[in-house]
Amino acid sequence: MNPPFPTDLQQKVEASGVIAVLVIDQVEHAAPVARALLDGGISVMELTLRTPAAIDAVRAIHDEVPEMLAGVGTVIHPDQVAAAARAGAAFAVAPGFNRRVMETAIEAGMPFAPGIATPTDIESALELGCRLLKFFPAEPSGGMSMIKAMAAPYNHLGIKYVPLGGLNVNNMVSYLESPLIAALGGSWLAPRDVIKGEQWSQITDNARAASDLVRQARSK
Repeated sequence: MNPPFPTDLQQKVEASGVIAVLVIDQVEHAAPVARALLDGGISVMELTLRTPAAIDAVRAIHDEVPEMLAGVGTVIHPDQVAAAARAGAAFAVAPGFNRRVMETAIEAGMPFAPGIATPTDIESALELGCRLLKFFPAEPSGGMSMIKAMAAPYNHLGIKYVPLGGLNVNNMVSYLESPLIAALGGSWLAPRDVIKGEQWSQITDNARAASDLVRQARSK
């Protein structure tokens, strides 16, 4: 069985090191925020499906900024998988593990990474062939020490994790230094109010700072 998240796509995620996680309220902000992130060196983003504009925003980025790898997050219903695919989303992720959503994504051929927080979640994901898993909420769940402890029985299977929740420039390096981590989810790169204020240069500065830390962490 092919993995739900293809190897070549995972390599692109790992190359970015950070996935910008954001909420977009107005479709016209989609392309500018994608360009601002790219200017700062971040080439992967996750648009959460929490606003009516989200799906159209994904479509706008797919059409206008094709060099950005734009996926969707907060995928908690099976019908969201089809909507994301129609919009041209490159991948989808969820905060938790929902077997119906996961099976729908596999059937549709949509690259998908479920959320996990326990060994039971990991084993449920493994049953469906997953090898890239979102660890959420990362810091409240014990951070990097929790990932290391929880991952130990499964290390021989080549699983990698994308932690999200409570991460920032002050603690991201401790995650990126671990070979268990594929990339980080970064909600601090493009906060909702900064997007609403069209502060594109601030987003670029945030992205550049994160990109610099990725390079530093992975050069050790």
